[in-house]
Amino acid sequence: MAFVGSFAGAAVSGVSTTSRCGMPQFVGMKPLNSVRALQPAAEGSAFGGMVEADSLYATAMKAAKSSRTTPSMTIKVAINGFGRIGRNFIRCLEGRTDSQMEVVAINDTSGIKTAAHLLKYDSILGTFDADVEVTADDEISVNGKPIKVVSSRNPLELPWKELGIDIVVEATGVFIDKEGAGKHIEAGAKKVLITAPGKGDGVGTFVVGVNSDEYDHDKYDIVSNASCTTNCMAPFISVLEEEFGIIKGTMTTTHSYTGDQRLLDAGHRDLRRARSAALNIVPTTTGAAKAVALVVPSVKGKLNGIALRVPTPNVSVTDVVVQVEKKTFREEVNGALLKASQGKLKGVL
Repeated sequence: MAFVGSFAGAAVSGVSTTSRCGMPQFVGMKPLNSVRALQPAAEGSAFGGMVEADSLYATAMKAAKSSRTTPSMTIKVAINGFGRIGRNFIRCLEGRTDSQMEVVAINDTSGIKTAAHLLKYDSILGTFDADVEVTADDEISVNGKPIKVVSSRNPLELPWKELGIDIVVEATGVFIDKEGAGKHIEAGAKKVLITAPGKGDGVGTFVVGVNSDEYDHDKYDIVSNASCTTNCMAPFISVLEEEFGIIKGTMTTTHSYTGDQRLLDAGHRDLRRARSAALNIVPTTTGAAKAVALVVPSVKGKLNGIALRVPTPNVSVTDVVVQVEKKTFREEVNGALLKASQGKLKGVL
């Protein structure tokens, strides 16, 4: 048996919690994990949402590589759904000094003043170090750069063709299959990046460092960056599968509560999620184990798992226990993970 414990964007003593957002050049998602005990992190973030945004940034840049014939041309990005991940994407992008991407539009139904306020002030990340202003009834600006704000629940009605949108960051959590996300393509966008696990055929799922080298720009118009837990788990699983061969395994993610739970006891289709998120440990399902098989196909059907939603606003811990084909011992497993973290998974594991 091999045991791996990992953190999805969790805080580690002595690690800067702000340096990642200001990184001048993106080098891939860097989830903090137990391998840090062997190799101390030089930099990292305690913010799971920002880790997700970093990974989305990498996938978006990969998807955008061939969107323009001239490398110097701006890649126009629209964000559909201006919640936690959508706002973090802008924070992450604004920290880059060499990006060709520019957010030119946001689709949000909460109102333009609310969108600007929640971008500027975040209860977890703190105040955004940028000038955020409402400049018109349908426009905000970030450090002087205008962003058009539209409001429609139907992607087919969005002005992506008119605005020349290259990539839509689909961050509502609603349009996660080809039919739904494809509406952005019908509206005029060239590519769609889903910020949640995708469903069904026609959606390519990629985790930075694990299978992102398999991305084919001409083949995939709709891609998913999987979930935070999948990004946490997949690098470990890929190493264990390659080095030792996985027979079967299970995972438990101790996960911060999410927006789909009730703050106070109130009605919900899932009676467990109906209980107060801030007062209970809520057992629920997770699709991370299945999603890992999308990026490491050889483990399909070998993994399962559960989630425990706990009263913390951010960060998660994932425990993975697997039975492997090859006889091994702790030092050999740690050595394999360390080797991968210094080689093909450098900057990821």
